[in-house]
Amino acid sequence: MIQSIFVDTGAWYAVMVRKDRDHKAAKGFIQNNIQPLITSDYIMDETVTLLLSRVGYSYAIQFLDMLQISQKVQLVYLTPTQIAATATLFRERADKEWSFTDCSSFILMQEYRIQVAFAFDEHCKQAGFQVKP
Repeated sequence: MIQSIFVDTGAWYAVMVRKDRDHKAAKGFIQNNIQPLITSDYIMDETVTLLLSRVGYSYAIQFLDMLQISQKVQLVYLTPTQIAATATLFRERADKEWSFTDCSSFILMQEYRIQVAFAFDEHCKQAGFQVKP
């Protein structure tokens, strides 16, 4: 069984923005990856907002269009139970600089038994997941 990879906001941003310092690595990873990708509605929201605020509306729309037509990316919507678990984790880990969205990703990764994240920050590593690229 092929394991899925969870895609974080920073990775999506790097894929979309050529001037980002991680763009080359992100683009290469996406082009060479054969594993299914999973991302969440929270990550989608965070990415659209980040793209809009940093590089503009057209980038945000391009990202939404890419997600919509992609055959490799599964978009998962958090359930009320998962949101409650996210809030619990967020409260419990005040010692970390994890955002609420980070915590939601960790809850989904645990539930979907995903061990690997496509990410460029340290948060996934801190939570015990492997990080690519």
